[in-house]
Amino acid sequence: MNNVEVIARRILGWKLNRWDRWYDEEDSNFIYDFQPDQNLEHAMLIVKRLEKYGFTYTPKGVSKVCFNDKCATGDTLAQAITNAAFEIADNSSIPEEWL
Repeated sequence: MNNVEVIARRILGWKLNRWDRWYDEEDSNFIYDFQPDQNLEHAMLIVKRLEKYGFTYTPKGVSKVCFNDKCATGDTLAQAITNAAFEIADNSSIPEEWL
């Protein structure tokens, strides 16, 4: 699984419906071409979900963000958000009951 898949599954709770689209059961919505590292609107979906889980989003310029004590950088804000979210998801920092 790549980092986008890990974020979509573990943080957003989406299911892969087809190779090019995800399904959000909570909103009964299909998400096409999910690329949070390239699309700030997609990255902000991650921010909203992590805030719902109790994380505090802190942008530190245009290429660094923190969610509580997990910080990451990227070439863009969207990439930084994606990298920080992956650190959270990949390290099992999200309680199992949220998944």
